[in-house]
Amino acid sequence: MAIIMHIQGFALGAFQTNCYVVTDEGTRTALVIDPGYNPEIVLDAIDDYKVTHILLTHAHLDHIGGLGKLKEVTGAPIYIHENEKDWLTNPMLNGSGRWPQLGGPITDPAADHFVAEGDKIPFAGRELSVVFVPGHSPGSVAYILEDQVFAGDTLFYGSIGRTDLPGGDFDTLITSIRTKLYTLPPQTVVYPGHGPETTVEREKKLNPFVREDYVYDGEIE
Repeated sequence: MAIIMHIQGFALGAFQTNCYVVTDEGTRTALVIDPGYNPEIVLDAIDDYKVTHILLTHAHLDHIGGLGKLKEVTGAPIYIHENEKDWLTNPMLNGSGRWPQLGGPITDPAADHFVAEGDKIPFAGRELSVVFVPGHSPGSVAYILEDQVFAGDTLFYGSIGRTDLPGGDFDTLITSIRTKLYTLPPQTVVYPGHGPETTVEREKKLNPFVREDYVYDGEIE
């Protein structure tokens, strides 16, 4: 019997941050990527599944606003790049200390595992590959699952992640996109941290920011 995998996306909180839930019907297991603020709809979606992993693409406040609640409910291990190991518990690093009006300082549980380039994370008979894509933040990673990539705030539909926050760097971000994401097969579906999904092929052809003739003016949002 074929194992059926589903991917659901939920736009959470004031930033409409995409949280992704990947479920496997054969094993009734799930993993969650980037649980942002107001995660109640995500908790409903995973109610009948055993959550085996909580994967973070990076630790900005809008991607971890619901992490504490999700960890409390599921007990699942948290994965993040070591460059941002202190961000989960430090409000000034994750940004929640600068914008307390969004829900107060975030001092989430510490990570259970650190991920790095080339790591393989098993899930329901498959593997997610970790790709290190710094630039938006110093510990940004993407997770490749078959012909899909969960790209966080590295690459969007027709845009890229901002680089004006602490630890961001425009040239590093562009290099990450060109050498890591744009080398994936053209049909690879990109699930970004904000906005609609896209494909590697579309962004290579049409994304205006990742071009040889593009000049950064400091205005990317």
